[in-house]
Amino acid sequence: MRHMTEEEIHAAALSDPDAQPLTDEDLARMKRVSRVKIIRRALRLTQEEFAARYHIPLGTLRDWEQGRSEPDQTAKAYLKVIAANPEAIYQALQFTPH
Repeated sequence: MRHMTEEEIHAAALSDPDAQPLTDEDLARMKRVSRVKIIRRALRLTQEEFAARYHIPLGTLRDWEQGRSEPDQTAKAYLKVIAANPEAIYQALQFTPH
């Protein structure tokens, strides 16, 4: 089997009407999905459930998801930890010292 050249790969991609490269106009029209929304959806939680479970104000969560504001560095780190081990974070937040 012979390998295709870069030019052949590019020509083959352009010849497929269902797999055309995105134009600058396409990219401008597309909405970017926020990382927090991806995490929340992966956990199959509503905004209300996610906010309550991880002690994030609901309005803040909505602002992040709708692009009205961005999480600061601390919040980004917290979201990264939630994504890595959501159950452990939930359990840790349930702990109340005696």
